[in-house]
Order: sequence, then C-alpha cells, then structure tokens
Amino acid sequence: MVSSTSSPVLIILTDQDRAELESLARARKAPLRSVQRACIVLAAADGQLNAQIARAVGVHIDTVRTWRGRFAGEGMKGLADRPRSGRPPVFAATVVAGVKALACALPAEHGVPFSRWSCSELAREAVSRGITETVSGSSVRRWLAADAIKPWRHRSWIFPRDPDFAGKAARVLDLYDRIWDGHRLRPDEYVVSADEKSQLQALRRRHDDLPPGPERRRRVEFEYTRGGTLAYLAALDVHRATVIGRCAPSTGIAAFGGLVDQVMTQEPYASARRVFWVVDNGSSHAGQASLERMRDTWPTAELVHLPIHASWLNQIEIYFSIVQRKVIKPANFAGLKALETRLLAFQDRYNATATPFNWRYTKADLDSYLKRLADHDSLTPGA
Repeated sequence: MVSSTSSPVLIILTDQDRAELESLARARKAPLRSVQRACIVLAAADGQLNAQIARAVGVHIDTVRTWRGRFAGEGMKGLADRPRSGRPPVFAATVVAGVKALACALPAEHGVPFSRWSCSELAREAVSRGITETVSGSSVRRWLAADAIKPWRHRSWIFPRDPDFAGKAARVLDLYDRIWDGHRLRPDEYVVSADEKSQLQALRRRHDDLPPGPERRRRVEFEYTRGGTLAYLAALDVHRATVIGRCAPSTGIAAFGGLVDQVMTQEPYASARRVFWVVDNGSSHAGQASLERMRDTWPTAELVHLPIHASWLNQIEIYFSIVQRKVIKPANFAGLKALETRLLAFQDRYNATATPFNWRYTKADLDSYLKRLADHDSLTPGA
C-alpha cells in the first residue's frame, strides 16, 4: 500500500535535465513558481517523500503531486503552465467599440465643453449615452491602451510654407557634410551655426532648496522673485565642436553683430577663406539686408538662411537644449550677473570635452520627408 505522503511516481533525470533544473532552482530573476517546480522535481529525483518536499518548498502536498506527475509524463515541457481560457469578458465587443468611437471624436463634437477626454469622463459619457449601463475609468484606460491605433492622441506640427524649402534645407545639410555648391570645403573653410536664446530670467527662489532624502526628491520652492532678463547669443562650430557665446541685455541686430565680431576676430576664423553662418529667420539676421550687412562688414563671412520654420535643422538648437537642461533649470539665480557667469562658465566646461554632434539627417531623409508631405497634400480635400 502506498502512503499518502509518498508517491508511486519515480523521477529519473538525465544529466541535461538535472543541469537545467539546478540552474533554474538557483536563478534569482526567474518567476517563483518556476523555481518551486524545479525544486520539487529535483527533490523527487533524490527520493524524498511528497510531504517532505511540500514542507521544504513551502507548498501544499497536492502541488507536489501535480508537478511530480507532469514531469514524469512530459519531461521539462510539463513544467510550463497549461493554456487557460481566462476570465470571460464582462463587456460586449460592441460596448468596447462604442467607447473607442467616442474617444476618437473631440468632446466639442458631442457638445461637451472641454477640449480633450479623460478616461473617467469617457466612462461617464458612455453611460450617459446608453452605450453601457456602467463602466469604470480604469476599464476605459485599459481598452484604449491596448488599441493599435490611437486617434485620440495628437501632436503639433507645421506645414512648410517656404516655396524654396527643399533648396534652402539641402544647402544647410550639404554644409554639415562639408559641401558647398557641389564642392568639398577646404580645411580653411568653416561652418558655424548661430542663434539667440532670449528672455532668460534670473529667478531667485524665496527659500533655499531642500536636499533629497530617502525616497524623496529635492524640493524646489515654487515662489520666486524676478531679477530681470538677458539674452544668450552663441555660435557653434559644427565640425570643431566649439561654442563661442556672449550675453546681452536683449537680442537685435546690434547684439547679433557683436557675436559675429567676437567670432570673426579670433582664429581660425579671422584668417579663414570663408566662414558659413547657418541662421534661422529671426529678426536679428533676416532678409536680404542681413546678407548685405554681413558681406559688407566681413567679406569672408557668408550668411546661409534656413527655410522658414526649420530651426530643427539648426545644430545650435541642440546645444541650447543642453543649456536649458543643465544650466537654466531649475532656475535659482542671485541676479543677472550670476546667470551670465554660469552660462559662460558652462560654455567653457562644454568646450573642454565636446565632440561634434552625430548628425544623421541627410538629404535622402529630407527628400523622403518632402515626399510624405506631398502625398499628404494630394490626399487633402480641396488641395
């Protein structure tokens, strides 16, 4: 007669099975249930009784019988979970589809006085419209998160309206690749990306920051006093990864001219054959007048304008984003002098270790982008 604590099922392991089970039993990141099953089979193969195994592993004796039997019948495959049907759905597919359809439309289209839905608002609206008798916001959130297409989400964009967008953008991309008018740039020709970061505020917090603690972030006082504003103008040598910058009370033609003078009077730009200045269409350096002003003042400097609304092609904007994250935020400055000192000190620190940006956007990418815009335009009603 077999005892209830023993088992007529004998477990005999191959060397490969034992090695795999021992590795699984020692694994730190494996699911607990998988580790327990490996331990049960190993103990059974060593001749331990079911009750002993249950106590050692910390499971019910019926669990030991189950996995011992499955391994004996199916080997390592028997230790995997069996397919389960899962909990039957509470909501009909028509209810889920109705809520998703509601989410795809703007609230104003349904006479609801706000601009975007929240999951709890969608749940209430679905009930009020009779789509379902009851539903929670968490259920709505789960349905929307699982959907492949999410038309209720949006992102802003702007359609290029410069008639010569392709030509102007291509010139700048060529310069980044050290090409101008189809010819390689010489070693004594340089490409500079320039712009202004305006209205930088010298905000002083009314109270000092509180240092971080266990499971607590640094706390920054919400209220502040204003210490004035200044502009940071900078020029990035695209291929040498050098930033030359200055601060001014505000932006403007004179302030930008000061930056140009600062760059063009120092080497290697003072003796360069040509220095190409990539700029956007800001008022400080826009239009034909800016081209003539630059050429008259510095004959070796060539102003190259980006298309309208194409600052994302200006590499200085990458540097400015670094400045914003590392210097400006969180803002806490004693005054304008402290803000200027930190900006210029960071500039020196950046130049000490900087390398050129790994610019990967090519003219082929530009052509693909413009083709997508053209295809979109051709599908737009009335285009």
